[in-house]
Parts: sequence; C-alpha cells; structure tokens
Amino acid sequence: MQEEMKVGYCKFITISTDSQMQSMEWRTRLGAHWSFLSDKGRMIQKELDIKEYTDPEHDPMIPHTIVLEPELKIYKIYNGYWYWGRPTPEEIKQDFRSVSQKIRPDWDLSDPYVKEQWKKENKAFFYPYKD
Repeated sequence: MQEEMKVGYCKFITISTDSQMQSMEWRTRLGAHWSFLSDKGRMIQKELDIKEYTDPEHDPMIPHTIVLEPELKIYKIYNGYWYWGRPTPEEIKQDFRSVSQKIRPDWDLSDPYVKEQWKKENKAFFYPYKD
C-alpha cells in the first residue's frame, strides 16, 4: 500500500518502544520504505497515556493508527489491540480520500463554482498551482 500512498501524497510513520536497531530490523523485514521511529524512552507512550498495561515486562504501547490532516490535526484514531481493531488498507484509503476531499477545494472539477474559478484564472484555488 505504500506505493499507492506516494501517488496520493500521503505518508506513513511507525513509532514503537523498540530500540532503534529493533525498529530498523522490523522495517527491513516488512520491506517498508517509510520512517520507523524509536521511542525507547517512552515519551509518546507517557504523554498520550497509551501504556500497554498487560505486559509490564516489555512495557510496549497500545497500538494506535492515527490519520492526520495537514497541520497534524487528528482526523481519526484506531486503537484496536487485536487484529479486528486495526484499520484495513481499504479503511485507510477511504480516510485519506476523505481528508483529501476536505482540504482540496478543486476536488470536484465538475462543480460549477470550481469551473468558474478556473475561468477567472484563480489558479491559487487549484493544486498544484496553489503554492
């Protein structure tokens, strides 16, 4: 799914309580091309109060998947510990679709208002001309 995310200008980041070496080993095993960050000091776990309390020996975090909008605004949180609580690839795609639709005023090029903006040469209204 990581190749599809690139096309949509989206990114994944994985944060774990594993050491940097363990995180990189997981990344390699998965064939992942996104960032894996190590929070061995458990700063995020403590700040977000997501300690996995049933495993005091390893002291991991409760798994969360957080979908963010621009400016790091939270759009949706999945916090399923077990398989069925985690988002499916399709759910992630739909979330990214909803976020993109929400932030791009030129989402629907058939919208008369959008067409009017183009005719007025209001290029700032359209991606990638916006910046």
